[in-house]
Amino acid sequence: MTPFAPITQALSEADITARAARIKLIIFDVDGVLTDGSLYLDDEGRELKAFYSLDGHGIKMLKKSGVDIAIITGRTSNLMRVRAKNLNIDHLYQGAEDKLEAFMELSTKLGVAPEQTAVMGDDVVDLPMMRRSGLAICVPAAPESVRQYAHYTTQLPGGKGAAREVCELIMRAQGTLDAQLAPYLK
Repeated sequence: MTPFAPITQALSEADITARAARIKLIIFDVDGVLTDGSLYLDDEGRELKAFYSLDGHGIKMLKKSGVDIAIITGRTSNLMRVRAKNLNIDHLYQGAEDKLEAFMELSTKLGVAPEQTAVMGDDVVDLPMMRRSGLAICVPAAPESVRQYAHYTTQLPGGKGAAREVCELIMRAQGTLDAQLAPYLK
């Protein structure tokens, strides 16, 4: 199976765990992944988004465990700058018309091979990145044209725990989840 072909049969849990164990960088899309995909606009045209706090804490724990975090989104908003800063995400690409270009630029900048990168998306604009990543992830609401390229489809929906599910999947595969939970189990 090449990384560019649709996935014709489901990967085993062991295969997904092996891919997750190699991840050094995860890239998240925003709308539909870190949010539920709804776009709220006020009367002045300002955009509002709702983020799930459990997703945010999962991202923080994953970063503490040594995995780099990035956001690549086609939209641009000050709101995303604020959210990225709140989560200590250093790599924020907004207004990315060509997400693959941003993916390759970031991969080169960080010295992380595409197969050591996970990408979590929900729509066809995310496919170029997903198809070149070592662990392509989507949410259940993603169209079939996206799900067929995903190594893993989350059980939880975007903006409602999907990102946390993936963060814990990676930490579990890398043996770092217990260390991240330990401070809360004293």
